[in-house]
Amino acid sequence: MKVMIVGAGIGGLFTALRLHAEGIDCVVHERGERIRELGVGINALPFAVRELAAVGLLDGLDGIGVRTGELIYTHRLGQEIMRRPCGRAAGFAHPQISVHRGRLQGLLHRAVLERLGADAVRTGHRLVGFEQDAEAVTARFADGSHACADVLVGADGIHSTTRSTLFPGEGPPRWSGMMTWRGATDWPEFGTGRTMVIIGGNAAKLVVYPIAAGTAPGTRLTNWAMVVPTGRPGDPPPDEQDWTRPADPAALAAHVGRFTCDLFDHAAMIASTRDRIEFPMCDRDPLPRWTHGRVTLLGDAAHPMYPMGSNGAGQAILDAVNLSAHLAAHADPAEALLAYEHDRLPVTAQIVLRNRLGGPEQVIDEVERRAPHGFDRIEDVISPAELEAIVAGYTQVSGGHRDRT
Repeated sequence: MKVMIVGAGIGGLFTALRLHAEGIDCVVHERGERIRELGVGINALPFAVRELAAVGLLDGLDGIGVRTGELIYTHRLGQEIMRRPCGRAAGFAHPQISVHRGRLQGLLHRAVLERLGADAVRTGHRLVGFEQDAEAVTARFADGSHACADVLVGADGIHSTTRSTLFPGEGPPRWSGMMTWRGATDWPEFGTGRTMVIIGGNAAKLVVYPIAAGTAPGTRLTNWAMVVPTGRPGDPPPDEQDWTRPADPAALAAHVGRFTCDLFDHAAMIASTRDRIEFPMCDRDPLPRWTHGRVTLLGDAAHPMYPMGSNGAGQAILDAVNLSAHLAAHADPAEALLAYEHDRLPVTAQIVLRNRLGGPEQVIDEVERRAPHGFDRIEDVISPAELEAIVAGYTQVSGGHRDRT
């Protein structure tokens, strides 16, 4: 069996590694002329780290990331709501690792080339269409070339050509009305040096966490993301999602004062960041199906979701594990793809819809609803059991509870 993967992002590259581990031949086709390590911070939760470790990448991941040790939720005005251990400190078999998205993509890319060969990732191949019959699927690329395989996996992101070919009337992504500003900069360690902080709920929040060693002793490369409403849910997105779009300094500065934090000077952190990017927070409605004969979707092409609960990359990794297992177990590729869809589509559709309501940050929403001007004692606002129930409910839906020791 031979598999053609369209898209060399985290989902596509990890799929190649999993297929190789199952003994299945595959090639990745990437539209860009080269693999560019773009983006800022992401979190690999323990269930995702487990799968990265299974293909021998834990040491490499440790070399480029930070093992997150604790997560602190705070009111927008700075009062602590809840503090939770992360990764192994929380009883998981594997750590939670915060990492620069581009560096993780680079780690996966190098592993694919080392294990599958220099021709395993073919750049400059922008998909323009495909045809299939009972024997194979043939992809056509903008440079005039063609490629044939038994299976085509569309891992080409939220603006997927594979998806738009299968569902030509779907239209653009759905905008939440929220704008995201992001960046990463060297900054003095705060908390334990492995602390992640979420300030404010889904109406307006600031997320800060270290993602790598800094350039000087006592510093970390620190990721920040600020999310605030600038439109209404369902409005047309103001711009296409793009990891390289520079932020409007005036728009960014207008919202920094919404937040208060005693652990670090977030305004100075944001101001000191050289490259600040912005993009609208978008998703798409869940599809009725992903699989059409020998073609299926994976990762953001299948289920783009709001970045809640650190689930985007993790769910793509779980897709890859499930897909590769079914392709290894089924003689008929079409049956394998349907089995994969049966397992993964309902789960990810539920996460997409749940993320529209808010992820585990709903604990902050509830506190801010009850105490909009802050509080002196969290126990006067909400009970520990109520807080735990909100977080545990989301974790159960997303599969984050798995990997317990």
